[in-house]
Amino acid sequence: MLRHRQVLATMVVLGALLCACGGGGSSSISPTPTPTPTAKTVVWDVPQYFTDGTPLDPSRDLQGFEIYIKQDRLFGPADSPVVTASPLENTYDLANLSPSLSKGVTYYVSLRTVPVVGMKSDFSPAFPFSFP
Repeated sequence: MLRHRQVLATMVVLGALLCACGGGGSSSISPTPTPTPTAKTVVWDVPQYFTDGTPLDPSRDLQGFEIYIKQDRLFGPADSPVVTASPLENTYDLANLSPSLSKGVTYYVSLRTVPVVGMKSDFSPAFPFSFP
């Protein structure tokens, strides 16, 4: 009976470890980019590591970045990206969207990293911007 409990306890611990690390190897979820609005340009750091610390090569491991824009700061799975950026880009000029956005209205921008394999990152913190 004691041996049975030890085996069961070992299996529970191993199962928890495998769930926590994705079963070994690099994590399939890439880190969330952190955008910084500069005037009307969004700038972000291209991730260099997966969430488990495995090195990430943007040209090989990323499809790119999705840029979301809307009038409130709450972004979720039902939202669609307005534009995508290549995996090697780290800026986007929001003025490219000015014809389709109203002047004087506050909008929020958020980004997600899209890996080649696996799940997208969480949404980045939302930053406000507007066109005068």
